[in-house]
Formats: sequence, structure tokens, C-alpha cells
Amino acid sequence: MPPQEFSLRLQRGITGGFAPPTPEAIYTITAAASQPALQITAAERSHGTPNLQDALPKTLSADSHTSALIDELHGILKTIPTEYPPGSEDIYGMDTSIAFGSADLMWMNGGPSGCGGGTSETQATDDDKKKFKRAVEIVNELLAKAS
Repeated sequence: MPPQEFSLRLQRGITGGFAPPTPEAIYTITAAASQPALQITAAERSHGTPNLQDALPKTLSADSHTSALIDELHGILKTIPTEYPPGSEDIYGMDTSIAFGSADLMWMNGGPSGCGGGTSETQATDDDKKKFKRAVEIVNELLAKAS
């Protein structure tokens, strides 16, 4: 069963070097017990522009398909590693981070300011990379269902 309350953020564009990364997009999905639907916000940067532009907030009904996707995502994140130290390396190689917080799980890859070009002591296996790719697909599916 998925958590009743959670916050999820997906960011595309997490790798940097000397300068911090320039995010291409940041999406948030929030579920609160007091809200009947999930709340979704998006900020995207058009190619060649320096700043993210906020889109109008959307909602997503918490139907059985949505709940099943969130449950699958929650299960995946419980089993895959994050880089150590945080922000050292994009161990999944997708230039994408997911941050998920609920009562029973706090999970985040990519560090608070992205990945700065170091080496992580923890590395993702091929199976971990497949699971992370599926996690990103789930978030994208949830975003596509929003209205």
C-alpha cells in the first residue's frame, strides 16, 4: 500500500562540474491526507533560456492505477542505493534525480545541489540502474496523467 502522505521531486539536469548544474525541469508531486487528489507543480526551462518557468499547477486523482504506480515506485526506492557522499556522482547515469519523502522512507539521489563530478563510494549495479530507470518512467507516467 502506498504511503498516504508523501512528497516527490524529479529533477532533470543534475550534473555539473565547476559550476552547479542548470536544471532542465523540476516536477513535484505531493500527497496529503487532507487532499483528495495529488498536487503537481512543474518548472521547465526551454532550450537556450537561463531560467525555469513555472507551469500552472495540476492535480492527479488518487485512483487505483495511480496508487499502484506510487506503491511500485516506493518499493523500488527502498531497494536501490544512493551515491556516497551525497552529490558526488550520478551513479545512475541519467542526469536525473528523484527525492522521495514519506513517514517510512527518505530517499534522494543527486545531492541537494546536483552532482559535482566526484566519485561515489557506492556504485549502482546494472539491476539498480534498470530499477532507477523504471522509477523515472513511473514518475513520468504520473506526470502525463495529471490534468
